[in-house]
Amino acid sequence: MMGDMQLAALMGSDLPPLPEGGATEILGLTADSRAVRPGFLFAALPGTKLDGSRFIPQALELGAAALLVPQGAKVEARIPVIAVRNPRRRLALMAARFFGKQPGTVAAVTGTNGKTSVATFVRQIWAMLGLEAASLGTLGVERTRDTRPLGFTTPDPVALQAELAALADEGVTHLAMEASSHGLAQYRLDGVKLAAAGFTNITRDHMDYHTSFDDYLYAKLRLFGEVMGPGGVAVVNADSAQAAELEALCWARGHRIISVGRKGRGICLVAARPTARGQTLELVHDGANYEVQLPLVGAFQASNALVAAGLVIGCGGKAAQVFKALENLTGARGRMEEAVHLPSGAAVYIDYAHTPDALENVIEAMRPHAAGRLAVVFGCGGDRDAGKRPQMGEIAARLADRVYVTDDNPRSEDASAIRAAILKGCPGATEIGDRAQAIETAMRALEAGDVLVVAGKGHETGQIVGDKVIPFSDHDAIAAAARKIGGGA
Repeated sequence: MMGDMQLAALMGSDLPPLPEGGATEILGLTADSRAVRPGFLFAALPGTKLDGSRFIPQALELGAAALLVPQGAKVEARIPVIAVRNPRRRLALMAARFFGKQPGTVAAVTGTNGKTSVATFVRQIWAMLGLEAASLGTLGVERTRDTRPLGFTTPDPVALQAELAALADEGVTHLAMEASSHGLAQYRLDGVKLAAAGFTNITRDHMDYHTSFDDYLYAKLRLFGEVMGPGGVAVVNADSAQAAELEALCWARGHRIISVGRKGRGICLVAARPTARGQTLELVHDGANYEVQLPLVGAFQASNALVAAGLVIGCGGKAAQVFKALENLTGARGRMEEAVHLPSGAAVYIDYAHTPDALENVIEAMRPHAAGRLAVVFGCGGDRDAGKRPQMGEIAARLADRVYVTDDNPRSEDASAIRAAILKGCPGATEIGDRAQAIETAMRALEAGDVLVVAGKGHETGQIVGDKVIPFSDHDAIAAAARKIGGGA
């Protein structure tokens, strides 16, 4: 923790002062009653499964010095009690005040797909411009020289603010972070001082959490309408279906808008020509033409790269230097990543695609790079949106030449039932439950010019079966299969 702070200073000026206890010294913050220590403020947050107020007695026993509760909650305690309409957001703002430090320039990106790639690309571009940069999200906290895990795409606000303060202390001046819909809906990013925010796209995802697609969209839009203060920079994928709605929100908020893509007015993608292991982009920005040799395959990677470029330019980067830096990008782990190039000339790619839209994008993106057949190995997670399973099966059957349906993370569900739901959309697919075996079988069938996409798990290093996490990596499975088959680079 970062020392202490008087409760009155922690509360903020928009709340009425406490009749007593404002001078109480707060030594830490937490919404987990088990983590309470003497002098801590405990936030009793309402939850979807458990109500935090149930744990107030435990927090008091452990020495809580103050409580943060929802308005109307009936609490009897001899310590200061702060009752507010939105305790989740208040906790995030308190955490920002408590830790105090953040990198001077922070950019966040949201969207169903592409968040990890964009955050990674922004960090890489800043580093190439000579800046001390980091990225924060699904892959953890990444810097040029090291990576450390986080556990969540967007950590809880206390952990997030502690991380921001630590990065600032380590000399990081520029941070690119992912903003997940869960994190936005739960106000975890409120209190982060954003210079810029980016939007990639939004399609069906997390319907097991959000009550409707509109609810999911609203969570994403919060980044621009509430989290980022007025007058920020909004980088919008102009080719997304929600671009016009988002731009209207950003104009009302007073943001500077940089739209990117084929319809982009800030960075216009005039043409994209596939090469053997990348693509040539023709761009127009601020009246000038640029040609970029992007070492990444797929139309959506070009889109992600342009969102990243827009964020860096929006934060003060010089366009010519930024576009030149795009030629040296490396893909985020498990995001359209070439895992092996076989002696036959066939290639195997790994991608995190686990939604219908993402699977369609990755297969369509790989088609121009497949001189021969295009194959895909994928499954669907258990205890998640079941409606997308046959949809993903239909997409794979329609767009790929060969389809292998396997297990992803079955969790508590019967894995064969999940595969059966997928197969309703692609009845002619090959079904192999064992993921390593499915990958090896698909790789053995590859011939010269073929491309195989292994989709769904990306960077993950475990497979969730029941309540256990079994060590498993698509990278390792592909490498092992390549050794058996012979060769690969």
